[in-house]
Amino acid sequence: MNGDDRRRAAGEVWRALVDLWTQRNRWVWVANELGISPGHGKALISLSIDSPPPMRVLADELHCDASFVTSIVDKLEERGFVERRPSPTDRRVKTVVITEAGLKARDRLEAAMYEPPPELLELPDSDIRALRGIVAKLPAAHSWRGQCGTTSADGAAPGSTKSA
Repeated sequence: MNGDDRRRAAGEVWRALVDLWTQRNRWVWVANELGISPGHGKALISLSIDSPPPMRVLADELHCDASFVTSIVDKLEERGFVERRPSPTDRRVKTVVITEAGLKARDRLEAAMYEPPPELLELPDSDIRALRGIVAKLPAAHSWRGQCGTTSADGAAPGSTKSA
C-alpha cells in the first residue's frame, strides 16, 4: 500500500470509528439526564473514592485551567455529586470528594459509555480479538480520561469561562 492509499484507508477506518462512536454516544444522553454536560461527566468519571484529588491536581488531570475546574466542581457540587473538603495534610487545600450520589451517577455514565454497541457484539469472535489487538497498539486508546478539550453541552469551548 503506498502512502496515499494508506492515508485513505486509515481515513476510512477512522471515519467509521467516529461514526460508530457518535451513533452510540449514549453516555452523553445519560450526562444530560443527570443535569450535567459531557465535560462534567468526564470529570466525575475521573474521580476516585480512594484518593480524592486536590482541585489543582484535578485541573492538571483534566488539562484545564484551575478556574474552569472550579466551575466544573461547582456544578457537580450543586448536583450533589461531589463535596469540597479540606485536605487532611494541608487545610488550605481543598479536595474533591465523590459522594454516594456521585458514585451512582458515575456508575450510570460508565455503564452507558462502555456498553459495546450491538454492531460490535454481532462480529465473529475472531474479529473482536483482532480489533482488541489493533486498538491495544494505539497509545491514545485509553487516554480520553482527563481531556478538558471537549465542547460542553452548551457549546462552551474547552477551558472557557462560559458556564455549563
